[in-house]
Amino acid sequence: MISRQDPCTKRLALAVGILFLALSATTASAAEEPRPIRALIVTGGHFHDAAFYGLFTDCEGLGETPVETSDVYKKDLRGKYDVIVMYDFTRDLDDASRKNLRDYVESGGGVVILHHALLDFQTWTWWSENVAGGRYRLQREGQSPSSSVKDDQQIHVKAAGPHPVLEGVGPFHIQDEAYKNLWMSDRIKPLLTTDNPTSDVNLAWVGPCETARVVAIQLGHGRTAFRHPSYRTLVHNAVRWAAGKTR
Repeated sequence: MISRQDPCTKRLALAVGILFLALSATTASAAEEPRPIRALIVTGGHFHDAAFYGLFTDCEGLGETPVETSDVYKKDLRGKYDVIVMYDFTRDLDDASRKNLRDYVESGGGVVILHHALLDFQTWTWWSENVAGGRYRLQREGQSPSSSVKDDQQIHVKAAGPHPVLEGVGPFHIQDEAYKNLWMSDRIKPLLTTDNPTSDVNLAWVGPCETARVVAIQLGHGRTAFRHPSYRTLVHNAVRWAAGKTR
């Protein structure tokens, strides 16, 4: 005996099938689309041009990006951000803020340290020795002189070796502020170097941190850097890599 479906039942089954396929495609598409990078920008304590914020307008994969001062470290940041981009000058942190920032780093949160943020946390040796890998010295330390700065330097930049942060960044020339005589860890991985005598050799590096991805970039004082194609690519790559979005 042959079973015959009522036409209404057939139409209902067809509609359900189409809806199921549409929902499946939507679910698959949502699963394939990567979550935007959750970045936090920390500024404050140092003059900077407003053009700095335009540095991130075309950073691929970047979601909404709040801007805070170092007071943000008074809160537990674990799990809230993929990467913290530091462009501040904060001489020191209280114990609670130190703990929260250390917890964030030790939980795998990425960090990008830009230019004058290398002056941060002058007396926090854990940070400079185990995370940043470098520090601008504000005063003489034993036999080591204080660091120095020179404005408007013509800096020729080249890669120290291959790395995802340097993807699409060839040798380039930039007018920028130069730092010299920074304290530097022997455990960093150099990314960019220069032979400019007013600058330290290392212009960018991967920090020695064992729990999180950390990139420090000495360049980045003003508009000539913020609008430079190679510098923009460098910072964007650093953000994505520190956030764990590239290998």
